Amino acid sequence: MKAIVLMALALIAGSGPSAAAPIPLHSGPRPTASVVFEDDQGRERSLADFTGKVVVLNLWATWCAPCRKEMPTLDRLQGILGGPDFAVLALSIDRGGRRAVEAFYMENDIRQLDIYVGHTKIAQELGALGLPTTLLLDRQGRELGRLVGPAEWDSAEMVAFLKSQVDRRTGTQVPASGVHAQFPITAGQAETPSISVLANSILLAVMAAWPVRSLALFDAPG
Repeated sequence: MKAIVLMALALIAGSGPSAAAPIPLHSGPRPTASVVFEDDQGRERSLADFTGKVVVLNLWATWCAPCRKEMPTLDRLQGILGGPDFAVLALSIDRGGRRAVEAFYMENDIRQLDIYVGHTKIAQELGALGLPTTLLLDRQGRELGRLVGPAEWDSAEMVAFLKSQVDRRTGTQVPASGVHAQFPITAGQAETPSISVLANSILLAVMAAWPVRSLALFDAPG
């Protein structure tokens, strides 16, 4: 088992940066699993609490190197687009719970994102192959598309793409053909995880199998 963990960590460390890309869209909205998680006060929350907003649901953990790298860009994205029509829901599956996320947010000056934590099984319930995995949800909580792997969420291209999705669902006329022409999507992009994501999928499997106290090293924010 330790050999598997070391192999996964080596793959993560050796993987290169991922270029920013719009979220690949499905041919139509898909139902989303009814996952339950907690906020920073320990209150039970669900995706239903975000009904009425276009949501970027990012599954991450503090032990995931690509997740740590992209988190500041998600924070800035929330600062740019966050409001009554849009929200970034950064959902951590750290076994260390709120404490691990609070420490990470403080160390990395994350100010715009709220804290949400859930069980590791949420990744399986949402069909995530590894971390990070990000789902784009419509105002009814249905999945419009997903991106496997990290991105520069505050890039001009990504912000424009997400804003177009919000505008399309607030009555502003943005033809779908125009959106796809401006942001071309390669077939199969959403189903091709990077090496780092595949490595993290191994870690997720290990986390599901190992006792909680054996995973302390993965929950450390450093």
